[in-house]
Amino acid sequence: MNVPLADKIRPNTLEEMVGQEHLLGKNKLLSNLIKSKHIPNMIFYGPPGTGKTTLARIISKQTDLKLHKINATTASISDIKEILLEIDTLLAPNGILLYIDEIQYFNKKQQQSLLEFIENGKITLIASTTENPIFYIYNALLSRCSVFEFKKINSASIKKALTRAKIFLKNESKIDIHVPEDVLEKLSNMSGGDVRKAINLLEVCFLSAIKKDNKKIIDKNLVEQISNSNTFSYNNVGDDHYDLLSAFQKSMRGSDPNASVYYLSRLLLAGELVSVCRRLLVCACEDVGLAYPQIMPIVKACTDIAMQVGMPEAKIPLADAVILVATSPKSNSAYKAVNAAFNDIESGQVYPVPRHLQNVHCDTSGEQLKKEDTYLYPHNFENHWVCQQYLPDELKDRLYYIFGDNKVESAAKNYNDDIIKI
Repeated sequence: MNVPLADKIRPNTLEEMVGQEHLLGKNKLLSNLIKSKHIPNMIFYGPPGTGKTTLARIISKQTDLKLHKINATTASISDIKEILLEIDTLLAPNGILLYIDEIQYFNKKQQQSLLEFIENGKITLIASTTENPIFYIYNALLSRCSVFEFKKINSASIKKALTRAKIFLKNESKIDIHVPEDVLEKLSNMSGGDVRKAINLLEVCFLSAIKKDNKKIIDKNLVEQISNSNTFSYNNVGDDHYDLLSAFQKSMRGSDPNASVYYLSRLLLAGELVSVCRRLLVCACEDVGLAYPQIMPIVKACTDIAMQVGMPEAKIPLADAVILVATSPKSNSAYKAVNAAFNDIESGQVYPVPRHLQNVHCDTSGEQLKKEDTYLYPHNFENHWVCQQYLPDELKDRLYYIFGDNKVESAAKNYNDDIIKI
């Protein structure tokens, strides 16, 4: 059987693992738990290739628990019940560590059925998921487990793993392997924080490199040949999707055109044209808003063009719009005003419309309107303004909108102040 290089060199101790210093560093919580050999039920949450399965194997060895690994995409509760038959037998004298990979694929009923097994202490559960457990793990199960988040591995740590892989390949194949430092750097960056992917890329390079005088050289040209199909890693339904969209909008809000265009490009290359257009429109209204209200039809026109022409040309009008939004003056005054009104209404502050604002022409009560209940038509007055109450009595002094300090809203404030003074 052709075992992948990443599995051949899988770490057997905590010291051999790379990354996750926030969990496994000196005196860190998870590191101390493993050393104590008192392992709680746990959920490992994070992207692929960050050491979740590897750490479960290491925990099994250091605690003398027999490891059973199943994948939730194919396993069922009957598989778990079969594993339980080993409890209190010579097959598992010290207990069982059940590792469920991709537990988000278990439905609610399957997850619920795990509760009886972990509550009576018959098994120690470690479940892994690439999705946020808050949204994918049943609450009762989540409350009985400690959640540990695994981060993407940084480039420096991945280089250590690649160096170890290179030495292993050299010893196994009896072939001298030369990988320049800048090539290791490139392979590290191409992996997107995934150690397994980085090692697999190195293995592909090694297998495709030409041997000469019992030596193989892995150079930049060789790496470039596989880079186009391996540089981009993206999950369009998981955290990557929301993280990139969040970074995209926050970069525009923060007036950084460079970061905005960068995240725009990543999203478009991932096929997120519709999501990009939606966030652009929201950002134009929410973050630029009344500081430059003319931007709204401009951005709408750019997104319409993008949707009509499609990729790759769509990137041009979208870049125009993104840079315009990022470099425009900002105001969230309208956003804050409508949110404040929503909050009041949702908290129950719903009162009758003042009598003079009601649709009195279809009033069937037969009552004669009092003078103070008569609506004053603003256009009949100087500067098209007249002093009268519009909010319900209970909210008559409520201030929802506060003028922003930008040029457009300052001018509007001056205009309104002048009218009221007259």
